[in-house]
Amino acid sequence: MEQVVIYTDGACKGNPGPGGWGVLLQMGEHQRELFGGERATTNNRMELQAVIEALRALKRPCAITLHLDSEYVRRGITEWIAGWKRKGWRTASGAPVKNIDLWQQLDGLVATSGHRIDWRWVKGHAGDPGNERADALANQGVDAAR
Repeated sequence: MEQVVIYTDGACKGNPGPGGWGVLLQMGEHQRELFGGERATTNNRMELQAVIEALRALKRPCAITLHLDSEYVRRGITEWIAGWKRKGWRTASGAPVKNIDLWQQLDGLVATSGHRIDWRWVKGHAGDPGNERADALANQGVDAAR
């Protein structure tokens, strides 16, 4: 399996407000950058969209080290999602899961892609070069969405 390092980030100016997502993919010496945005969204939606877009960009199963500064996304996909699905996409308190459309997309990609994903949290705005670049790309997405 090809080794891929991915950094993702989401940004929102106002919450809700115009938002953007950014992705930095690194495969050996090759790099690819992606970004996009929406006019009316939330930070959590953009964090999720960044990961979805990163996984969609890969054309074959890969061994992925995925760095993200969103505990919402990391814990959601590695800890909470199994319970949500068992409970009919409801949280522990019985409330509907927020952003269910994106969670279901991400769940489907993870389940069917064949990727092996190592989900790694990184502190945002702390000088990690990959995270800083993903953040800059997410902000480009915000600017493009305005």
